[in-house]
Amino acid sequence: MTHLNYETRMPLGQAVIDQFLGLRPHPTKVQATYVWIDGTGDNLRSKTRTFDRLPKKIEEYPIWNYDGSSTGQAKGRDSDRYLRPVASYPDPFLGGQNRLVMCDTLDHEMQPTATNHRQSCAEIMHEVRDTRPWFGMEQEYLIVDRDEHPLGWPKHGYPAPQGKYYCSVGADRAFGREVVETHYRACLHAGLNIFGTNAEVTPGQWEFQIGTCEGIDMGDQLWMSRYILHRVAEQFGVCVSLDPKPKVTMGDWNGAGCHTNFSTAEMRAPGGIAAIEAAMDGLKRTHLEAMKVYDPHGGEDNLRRLTGRHETSSADKFSWGVANRGCSIRIPRQVAAERKGYLEDRRPSSNCDPYQVTAMIAQSILL
Repeated sequence: MTHLNYETRMPLGQAVIDQFLGLRPHPTKVQATYVWIDGTGDNLRSKTRTFDRLPKKIEEYPIWNYDGSSTGQAKGRDSDRYLRPVASYPDPFLGGQNRLVMCDTLDHEMQPTATNHRQSCAEIMHEVRDTRPWFGMEQEYLIVDRDEHPLGWPKHGYPAPQGKYYCSVGADRAFGREVVETHYRACLHAGLNIFGTNAEVTPGQWEFQIGTCEGIDMGDQLWMSRYILHRVAEQFGVCVSLDPKPKVTMGDWNGAGCHTNFSTAEMRAPGGIAAIEAAMDGLKRTHLEAMKVYDPHGGEDNLRRLTGRHETSSADKFSWGVANRGCSIRIPRQVAAERKGYLEDRRPSSNCDPYQVTAMIAQSILL
């Protein structure tokens, strides 16, 4: 099959024809791209509409509908599903007044669809709002060709062993930096709280961090940053895999996670280490429950990653420690030294739903 021989030309940077033919954003009209999570719980969908003016607040964006039978969220006999805007960001692709709009998905009774976990998360965040819950999420991902083969890997065989790729520089070890840098700038222009980025341990693997975000804002921003990442990769003719352990990397290669940093006002205050250590009891109690929602397939994806090797803990055992990347929960060395700060939950999978993860952490520790 010819597609199996497909190989992306590297480097990815090349002369690009202006896809907008030199046209500037319209001076008065607004293109609003509605973005939502489909029935897989992994993938995002989008479609765009025109407004005569820019809405001033999220409540002014109209509810829209879509064909749920084509996204795994409805039957053909009752296919209409609804999009309810929940957050709006400047569109870094179209510029001007144009917007990217994150949406809830609702069924015909205006209730959340099966993969819409935002509403329940928002309720928990409202309940714990007085604690000022802050989150930061570290999104690892793999850049792949359209045949799902990791970028920069030989088509037959394997690259040199891991060790030289983490935070690397050089054409023989850093693959896809064009995607990474473009995504970084696009997130900044979209007004997202992107904290930073770096090359990861497996060749072709990268990470970016979103945060600090308070409450429900964390889930909204991470999902939108993923959408922007897929769009950027699309322009370079490659794809992004959020699979925590693709089949080709099942050997001696690090998997991909979405480490989640968490703190409350009490944890950030002087002496907050006591509150951080006290949080371990709640996290331990809910460990098995958390593992079922830390990837979108009931924990099955994470079993391939959380093996106790490659800087991971074991899926069936809760553990915590200072500066230990082989634990479920890591307390950074600096936090232990300063006696205040945050904790890092290293269990969530790279393809986790941030609404479920942040809700579980808040519920385990604060409720």
